[in-house]
Amino acid sequence: MQRLIDPKYMAFPFRVGEQGPAASGRQAHIRQIVEQVLFTNPNERVFRPEFGAGVRRMVFEPNSAALWDLAQQRLIANLAEVLQGEVDPNSLEVAVGDEEKEGGGADSGILYIRVRYRLATINREETLLIPLQGGHLG
Repeated sequence: MQRLIDPKYMAFPFRVGEQGPAASGRQAHIRQIVEQVLFTNPNERVFRPEFGAGVRRMVFEPNSAALWDLAQQRLIANLAEVLQGEVDPNSLEVAVGDEEKEGGGADSGILYIRVRYRLATINREETLLIPLQGGHLG
């Protein structure tokens, strides 16, 4: 029964250890998929040109609500497609902004991306907060 609830997936990025290819559980796998979508640029994948949100490019744009809306739309579209079957589509929420309470602010140069979702099989809600600063993870 445990195998159905938390199956093993190939870890991303792919790496080989002493025991063979690294594996990750369902929750780690979903986080890895979210990171792939965030950091892959559109047109980077040959057979999936629409895949990816390209957030690294966004950290060099003016930190504004218009940028946040664009990023949010791209992320929701990509994540809804890629996470189909793993995540309840009605629970998928993406927020992009400056997150004042995290020490950011419009002048801080930090762009925060918050992704919230509920795993469909185990009905567990997860939230990822990813700070981006000058092209690097904060």
